[in-house]
Amino acid sequence: MPADLISSHRAVENLLARYAELVDDGDFAGLGLLLADATFVGSGPPVSGGEAIEKMFKDTLIVYADGTPRTQHVTSNVAIEVEEQTGTAVARSYVTVLQALPDLPLQPVAAGRYRDRFERRGGQWRFTERRVDIRLVGEVSRHLRQAAARQ
Repeated sequence: MPADLISSHRAVENLLARYAELVDDGDFAGLGLLLADATFVGSGPPVSGGEAIEKMFKDTLIVYADGTPRTQHVTSNVAIEVEEQTGTAVARSYVTVLQALPDLPLQPVAAGRYRDRFERRGGQWRFTERRVDIRLVGEVSRHLRQAAARQ
């Protein structure tokens, strides 16, 4: 594999990891920056742009006294396809969301798939789209505001 292709794969892989870190850290402003050029497609209507995506995360996830949602996003089964000539890439991966609280044992609360699109702009890889397809849902009343409101 050519060095530039390896470098591009690594850059995309790092973006996938950074997303998980930012969510788990409760850094929704950082998520807004990371996804500033992207559209986020999940269970609700698509959301585009950094400010709107930051707001969506603030409105959706429950954050605890430590400033985090007390989660651990595990991204696995990562497949990345890079088109060096066009400066674009796509990625497919699985996500498992774990959560633990003082009164909630460590457990998976959701699992699904990500489908992502990326573009190289000014020499830097950026998300242009994140599609989240959650296929398995566990106890999310301590994770998602809407689920907590239904209780």
